[in-house]
Formats: sequence, C-alpha cells, structure tokens
Amino acid sequence: MLIKVQSAANSGLEAIGVEVEVSVSNRGLPGFDIVGLATKAVDESKERVRAAIGNSKLEFPQRKITVNLAPADILKEGSLYDLPIAAGILASVLQRKIPQSSLFFGETSLSGQLRHMKGAVLMALFAREQGVENLFVPIDSANEAAIVKGVNVYGIESLEQLAGFLAGRVRVKPAVYKERVFLQDETTEGEFDMAEVLGQETAKRAMEIAAAGAHNIFMTGSPGSGKTMLARALPGILPKLNEEESLEVTKLYSVAGSIPPRGFLITTRPFRSPHHTISQIGLTGGGQKPQPGEVSLAHRGVLFLDEFSEFPRSVLEALRQPVEDGTLTISRSRERVSYPCRFQLVASANPCPCGYMNHQKRACVCSLREIRKYQKRVSGPILDRIDLHVRVPEVNIEEFSGNQKASLRENSSIVIRERVTTARTIQEKRFQNERIFTNAEMKNSHIKTYAQLLPEAEIVLRRAANKYQFSARSYVKTIKVARTIADLGGKEHIETSHMAEALQYRNKAGTHDLA
Repeated sequence: MLIKVQSAANSGLEAIGVEVEVSVSNRGLPGFDIVGLATKAVDESKERVRAAIGNSKLEFPQRKITVNLAPADILKEGSLYDLPIAAGILASVLQRKIPQSSLFFGETSLSGQLRHMKGAVLMALFAREQGVENLFVPIDSANEAAIVKGVNVYGIESLEQLAGFLAGRVRVKPAVYKERVFLQDETTEGEFDMAEVLGQETAKRAMEIAAAGAHNIFMTGSPGSGKTMLARALPGILPKLNEEESLEVTKLYSVAGSIPPRGFLITTRPFRSPHHTISQIGLTGGGQKPQPGEVSLAHRGVLFLDEFSEFPRSVLEALRQPVEDGTLTISRSRERVSYPCRFQLVASANPCPCGYMNHQKRACVCSLREIRKYQKRVSGPILDRIDLHVRVPEVNIEEFSGNQKASLRENSSIVIRERVTTARTIQEKRFQNERIFTNAEMKNSHIKTYAQLLPEAEIVLRRAANKYQFSARSYVKTIKVARTIADLGGKEHIETSHMAEALQYRNKAGTHDLA
C-alpha cells in the first residue's frame, strides 16, 4: 500500500515542499529503507520510528517498507521527517487515508512522544502559502505555529494519539489562533532604569536619540563610568515591536530553535550581548547548514558589543556589510540563504589599554604607541558606519548626589520611552509606503524627500563637513541623526539647532579617541 504524506524542508527563512512516499509491500523480505538524498539524521529515523511505534503499543509491520523523500535532488536534513514517516506507516497498517490538505513535521522519541521542533512558524507560513488547511506538529510547537492565521494547527502529543486520530477514535482540537493586539503602552523591562545611571546627561540624550531613530552608537570612557549600564538600560526605552516586525523576529528565532516549548509570538525587541571571544561565524552566522548569527538574532533589536576594541579585528570587519545593508547572505557549496539583520549596534570601549587616558583623578600608564595600537583595533570604515559617537566621562559622585531625586523623575526610562515612542510613531507614518520603519534605514532618495534642511542648517552642515573632512557616508548619517532630533522636538523640518546637536555626535577626529 502506498501512502503519500506532505511535509517540508527548511532552507534559511524559506520552506520547500517535500512529499514523503511510504510504501508497505507484502512482497520481499522485511526491511526498512529511506531514499531521496537523506542525511545520516534522516536515515536514523528508521530506528526512532520503529521503536516509537512499538513502545506506543502499536503494530509495526514486519514487511518491506520503502520511504522516498521527493524531490530526490534536494538534500534532506534533520529529524523533522519522523512524524510524516510514522503517519504513513500507521495509515498503511490501519488501512486509513491521511486527511486531505495536511502537512506533517516533527521528531519522535523512543517512547512515542513527540518533541518540540524548530521552524514551526516557517511550516505554518508555507502551509498557508500553498493553501494547505491542516498542519500536524508536536504539541509543544503548536502555539508557535498557531500565530499564523488561516491554518488549522493540530498539536499531537504521541503516536498513540495520532493512530487514534487516524482511526477515528480520538478527536484532536486545533490550537486556537489568538489575535495579538500590539499596544505601545505595555511596559518593557530593561536591566537598569535610565534614572539609575548617575550623571551622564549627554550620554543619556544620545541614547534617547539612538533609540528614537534606531541609530548605531559608540561610547568611549574609563571603567565604571556607566557605559554598560546605559547600554543595558536601552531596552527599557525602546518601543514594542509592531506586528510586521514581530513576525520577522519570530521567524528568525524559530529557525534558530530559540523559541522554547509552547512558546508564542515574540513582541519585545531582542537584546544580544555576545562576549568578545565570539567567532566570526558566531557573529554573522554560518555553519555547514547556515544558521542565523548574533547579527540576525538582534534583528529589529539591539546588538551590544561591550569591550569593542577587544573583539578580533576580523570579527569586527565582518560587521561592515550587515550594518550597512540590513541583510546577510551566507553562501555554502550546497545552499545559499539570506537572513535579515536590521539591528541597532551599541558598542563601548575604553580609550586606552589601562582605561584611564584623560581621566581627571587617575594617571594613564600607557605609552603613546600602546594607545595608538589599541585604538587601531577598530578600523575607520567601521567607525564611519556608526551614527553617534559619545564620550562617557567619569562621574563625580559628590557633586551629583544632591540632584539624584530630580533626575529620577525627569530621566526615568518610562518618561524617555514616551518621547521615543512618539518619535517612532512619526517615522512609521512618514515611511508607511516605503517598506522601512526608522530614520536610520533611510536611503539617499528618502533623505531628499523626508529630511529637508532649512538653509541655515545646510550651511552649518557644509561648513562642518569641509572643516572635518566628512566622508559622504558621515554627511548622510549626520542628516539622519538631525532628522531624528527634529522628530523628538516635533518639528517638520531640520533646523540649525537640530543640526548643531547632531554634529556633536560625529567622530570628527577619524578615530575613536574622543577625548
């Protein structure tokens, strides 16, 4: 008896249809073979399925079983074909048909229980695109797949339950699709509140501008000045993901296997903070079967690189194209995949190896050669791609302690987040027909249309660009930052004050020595 079961294979953020043909023949010696360019993990499905069916108190046919994964020219990887193979065998034994317009994927344990699988969202999206009505997945992956409207998602606990469903003895209810209401007034918890950072009013203002326009920011300062606290307080002032952004992030985390069992739609912006010993593949993604790296897992969120100068130069250089383009293509001999990586880069570093260059109270013990060598670890092209450069000076606790209560009220994350959300709302309305969300994503054509400078502001920019020899990229990025500052002030055009403030955050010296 020949049974055909629909499944799919993941390739990056795309899914490719795979037809699992299960033939249980009365002729020939008992055996179990899988063909169709299957890898070792797929071939091991034979033993998992055999044991799972036997331990589920079901009959495993002692016949010649041949499984073909079509099309045969596409490499099949992973354990997601356990469920469709088992469904085909059970349907043959029970003399039942697979429900029409159905797609199966999932891994079985030896006990017959189904395990949580990555990629459930991609499978649901593929099913909807192909007009498939029913999707059968492990019960722990059902909530994840149910975020896609228009597909009946059936969460299966075990092969015993599946056999009862195919035989008509057991009824399985589909997971309920829940309409998600995206409310920007929901609280987002940061590790720190902005008010907890002592002093650093200039740096706080820069973080507010960075959050409002999704700009990249680079902070330099001595140890203990508050750079890490500022970065980790950033999630508390960022707005919630909108519906489209949320689905983009959920797809990435689904394919990476980062959504926990019974997980749901991701609605908070990612905050990724890899250690400086990370490899280039760990940062950008890759592997034999290309997986998303930290830059993609930070999509629509924050990538925080603490101790920026301690990262290997080759790793930092790999950031050039992702920072600029917002997408990363990974090419391997067998496949080529693209992952989005529109993240907000937040970097921090010390000004020198000892960390105390130009410190008011402690003397620097580094030689001029050591300082230059340390600062050259970050190349000019990387610095040129960063929108805001901020020096974070040491904090004078004695002078600041008296004004701490007032700062708690005026600079709390909740108050700053309200201003940031208002500015983001302005940008969303501005770019509603442009397929972008923030000022940082603007191209040159957008700048001509949406970032109009008043004549006085343009004169200020040109003078600064000539004096400090701005690159074309620096020139454009200054306009983007000024546009965000104008949005925070509720202004339609970029005025002189907006441009003057934006120029304060440019790296005018060409290095990250902002002292």
